[in-house]
Amino acid sequence: MSDAANRLAAPGSSVAAPAEHRRRSRVPLLTWVAALAVLGGGGSAWFVVQRGRADQSLSKHVSSAPLYIAHLEGFTVNLADPEETHFLRVTMDVGFDHLPDGASKEKVSAAMPVARIRDSILAVLTVCKAEPLLTSEGKSQLKKNLVDSLNKEVPELAVREVYFTEFLVQR
Repeated sequence: MSDAANRLAAPGSSVAAPAEHRRRSRVPLLTWVAALAVLGGGGSAWFVVQRGRADQSLSKHVSSAPLYIAHLEGFTVNLADPEETHFLRVTMDVGFDHLPDGASKEKVSAAMPVARIRDSILAVLTVCKAEPLLTSEGKSQLKKNLVDSLNKEVPELAVREVYFTEFLVQR
């Protein structure tokens, strides 16, 4: 046999080495593919978990909205400023969780105790002064006071929010 044939036939020859090298080169490639698949799967799992957390926080935010909203007619009141006469004109919607007895979802406003609601709101509005109502903090405090008063005077509604749809302070 020639030297070339011996090299091909010999197990330690230089011709056999590239075949072994090719087999060995697939192992690192498969390792990289497996690692990328694991990392990709882990990244996908992380994304799904984060999205689930975002959906939960969104559902908490959505579920915190009142179940029912009723529109109230506007209020015009004198404010409690002793030095000058100031007026407040406000229209609002009230967000609550419980329907009054005998009320259907379609006829919420008709079954509401409007006189008690308006009386409770007027009691809060007439003790306000003009200056604080011009700030966002003053409006927020007014909303809180209105919700507290409504829940005290009309507890069956479980009022959760007051939405101002018109707000005008005349000085």
